[in-house]
Amino acid sequence: MSTPDEDRLIRLEIIVAEQDRTISELSTEVAEQWKTIERMRKKLDALGERFLELEEQTRPEIPVTKPPHW
Repeated sequence: MSTPDEDRLIRLEIIVAEQDRTISELSTEVAEQWKTIERMRKKLDALGERFLELEEQTRPEIPVTKPPHW
């Protein structure tokens, strides 16, 4: 037969083990999400650069002329 202190200690050990498992799972999930964010950031940067290139290509050429008051 176990004492109340032993039961309490066992319950505390179970809680700590469950919390340790939860923390480990959350850490793994955060690491995976960070990888996803980094991939998305790289894609967004590449798309931004591509957009600027396309915008420059479609920009109309402004002719260099003298203003009417010259």
